Amino acid sequence: MSAIKTKPFDPAEYLESDEAIAVYMTDALETGDASFVADALGVIARAKGMSEVARTAGMSRESLYRALSADGNPEFATVLRVVQALGLQLTAVPTHPQQAA
Repeated sequence: MSAIKTKPFDPAEYLESDEAIAVYMTDALETGDASFVADALGVIARAKGMSEVARTAGMSRESLYRALSADGNPEFATVLRVVQALGLQLTAVPTHPQQAA
């Protein structure tokens, strides 16, 4: 019996459109998990090209990797710069829409 060869799943390989990226980021934000959101930003940055995203965000590639790593805890200003560099926009919607009176 031959061994099955596998490779680690990389979601960046499937983020081929701006719409897919927006859905992935929205799903990450909806978890409320800050580390997952940072990881999702890193995945999207890899999908778009880490060097280009870092340059557009005004950071070194190494700093961007560190900030968006599993152990990273990026400052909110960094998150906003990365979001903008990725061509994304954060929006807010009410979690419990008010009922009309």
